[in-house]
Amino acid sequence: MKVQFWGAAQTVTGSMHLLEVNGRRILLDCGMYQGRRKQAFERNRDLPFAAAEIDAVVLSHAHIDHSGNLPSLVKSGFDGCIYSTSATRDLCAYMLLDSAHIQENDVRFVNKRRKRQGKKLFEPLYTKADAVAALERFHCVDYDRPFEPVPGVTVRFRDAGHILGSAIVIVDLNENGRNSRLLFSGDIGRKGLPILRDPRAAEGVDYVIMESTYGAREHETDGDAGELLRKTVAEVSSRGGKLLIPAFAVGRTQEIVYRLNKLQESGNLPDIDVFVDSPLAVNATDVFRLHPECYDAEYRETMLNDTDRDPLSFDGLRYLRSAEQSKKLNDYKRPAVIISASGMCEGGRILHHLRNHAVNSSAIVLFVSFQAQHTLGRKIMDGKSPVSIYGEEYEIRADVRKAEGYSAHADRSGLLRWASRVQSAGNVERFFLVHGEEEGLSSLAEGLREQGAADVQIPKRGEVFEL
Repeated sequence: MKVQFWGAAQTVTGSMHLLEVNGRRILLDCGMYQGRRKQAFERNRDLPFAAAEIDAVVLSHAHIDHSGNLPSLVKSGFDGCIYSTSATRDLCAYMLLDSAHIQENDVRFVNKRRKRQGKKLFEPLYTKADAVAALERFHCVDYDRPFEPVPGVTVRFRDAGHILGSAIVIVDLNENGRNSRLLFSGDIGRKGLPILRDPRAAEGVDYVIMESTYGAREHETDGDAGELLRKTVAEVSSRGGKLLIPAFAVGRTQEIVYRLNKLQESGNLPDIDVFVDSPLAVNATDVFRLHPECYDAEYRETMLNDTDRDPLSFDGLRYLRSAEQSKKLNDYKRPAVIISASGMCEGGRILHHLRNHAVNSSAIVLFVSFQAQHTLGRKIMDGKSPVSIYGEEYEIRADVRKAEGYSAHADRSGLLRWASRVQSAGNVERFFLVHGEEEGLSSLAEGLREQGAADVQIPKRGEVFEL
């Protein structure tokens, strides 16, 4: 068996790992790389392998950095099955179409200016038709239900507790009479998050491909995160400004809404309007309501037994779908909370809100998601100003804050606890650390070695390992 690391190798985005077993090729995730625009476009467009030679894709979850380049894969000739949980497929039905829609719209917007300047026009990475073609290849499998993507390979999904439908991927392989088990972590969730169940582990594992996003950091406590949100909303309300929360449409948006609901129920939410301005987030919230099999016990009881109460809705909250509704927020006079995608400010309606509101000193930008290197969100979070939005420069005069307590990723302690459970239930020969930046990768590697891991590798992009 060979494993080759083509995405999220010494970086956070673009998850994509290629397994070769008995002459068959399985792709673990096919995520969109996010970073410097030109490099990101070229890397996502120019796949490093022949798509037609991939036999199957096994998808850990729906986030765009794990699923977002599936349309490019199908467009380039892949005609096999894409295996995922049903919740992941339902989310991807909206997310991949939304990704294509954003790319088509953004290219159309930028091309208007380029045409006037006599410059070469851009093309989108893929279109909505390409996204639909990818969705036709999905095959849904429940948690803990074995399936065989290629002969000699059996796969199971277990709940990763990261977002709705997220999974760790257990791969059992038989090659030349030798059995082995590989575990791909996908993204590991946090214990005790609202709505979702806690992440699970696996037993009898020989090799682990493990994420390390927060491998060097500890999250603030749940109480600290809640208090920061309360104080920030109260402050922006007293200023008469706008609180902009760039948030992933799946997972993070629903958690923030849930927390604001809790603040209102306890009487700690000021009289302020809250807008979820993302068609994708509206659709994703509907998908959440369709999948009680993914809920934790508390949330399931609330949704199933208290039919008059919706934890993802409250007085003063409005979900916006249309562009016309979104544009009205540009001139909205009252203080407001605007939750909008994308979480790393790499596309979507949050860009319009940043250029209309973040230029005002009365505004606050609150980051509740990890910001990868070279993304617009990372630049703003690091204090860079002016920044380029749609090719024009804007001064960021808003206060900029971050709240890592809302991350859906396990922190360093959580990652090490999860790895310890895997180690104690088997005899792991080797860890491969992916989906992290240099500090997180090296810190987590050190922690794993202190826990007794004999072999910890940090693969480079394109590096191949024989197992």
